[in-house]
Amino acid sequence: MLSILAGLSFLAGLLPGAPRHEPSAPLFGRDAATVPAGRPRLRRIALAVPLSALVVILADQFGRWRETGGDAAAPAREVAFAPAEPGTEPASAPVAPARQTALAPATPPQTLAPPRPPPPAQPTAPEGHRDAVVWLAVSADGHQIMSASTDRMIKLWDIDGKRLIRDLGVHKDMARSALFMPDGRSALTAGDDGEIVLRQLSDGTVLHVFSSGANGGVRQLKISPDGKLAVSGHDTGSVVVWDLQKGTVLHVLPGHDWSVSSVAISPDGARALTGSIDGELKLWDILAGKQLRSWHGHERGAYGALFLADGHHAVTGSSDYTIKLWDLDTFKEVRRFDGHSGTVYALALSADGKRLGSASLDGTARIWNMDTGAEIAEFDPGTGPIYSVAFAADGTLLTGGIDGTIRNWPAAGGEGTVRFAGAPQ
Repeated sequence: MLSILAGLSFLAGLLPGAPRHEPSAPLFGRDAATVPAGRPRLRRIALAVPLSALVVILADQFGRWRETGGDAAAPAREVAFAPAEPGTEPASAPVAPARQTALAPATPPQTLAPPRPPPPAQPTAPEGHRDAVVWLAVSADGHQIMSASTDRMIKLWDIDGKRLIRDLGVHKDMARSALFMPDGRSALTAGDDGEIVLRQLSDGTVLHVFSSGANGGVRQLKISPDGKLAVSGHDTGSVVVWDLQKGTVLHVLPGHDWSVSSVAISPDGARALTGSIDGELKLWDILAGKQLRSWHGHERGAYGALFLADGHHAVTGSSDYTIKLWDLDTFKEVRRFDGHSGTVYALALSADGKRLGSASLDGTARIWNMDTGAEIAEFDPGTGPIYSVAFAADGTLLTGGIDGTIRNWPAAGGEGTVRFAGAPQ
């Protein structure tokens, strides 16, 4: 509006024309000579640009109004987009755009009463995900799998019976994480809608909702082994520590300058490791709410962070195509797992801690020897990027990818099988 007013003033002659430098005069110092110069054509162009922008804005608003039929009560359509990171692999580390400064939120995180009724009863016909499977989790007893997808759905599967138990819930935007609580009776799910939802496994009833407020969408979520705390990483760069027993926020840690792309909690539940899309890694004391260390671990985004059972080592994957094992006492790289030709997006450890599973945007999943860094097996379903990975109780590898299908792969390598197919297109 200021640009339009200024342009109108120029046209009306209320403001003088901008001076221009004489070609022969120096362009610096006190001797730089200028003379008034009228540029009516440039002034008209200066006016036309904001006017055009205004017309586009009005057309866009008018178009939205027409799409909803002018009914103010009609809800906006919710579209599930492909994942921000896994959908398109960045060519290089982020540069130039305005940095996402992580500040304490103007609107603090809060807990809300359950806003939704229980989901409908178990479907009469099993139906898979309609879009990419970006998260897989196996229950402690090994009999169930939980999956999250860009179709916004959280699904609970019977791994032995090879059937869908139920649609556990739905997020308002892309679902990112789905974790079994240690009690075996509930689950914690999160997504780009900024909500972390505690759900009952038996019927999907919403028990509690944690809202991240101005911290934005939840990109990563992990639960402490005792189930008392959760740590979430957000697209604003904030890291939030939640007290799950009290249903409150323990700490808001505005440490990352870019979106948080990985979160891990130590076996003792006292520390967290987070990574962001610029490759920076941070170690936190989550009980005290203090940063312990920050280092640039990868050339590009850091994904799939995991603590090892000793609590002194961690593994991270990256958009620089590497997987790195870190000594968290010295913060030195101990070992590197090389082989992927695309972003390593997700990692999983076997129950005995001797094997590492990885999923990559290069369309492959792999199993690695943790002691030597050698590749044990490579799996390629030929369907495109793989976004999620987990070890089943029998040691086989589970993967989920862009085709909405959950597959099972033999531990020693070989052909995989479709465990749960995606929904028909």
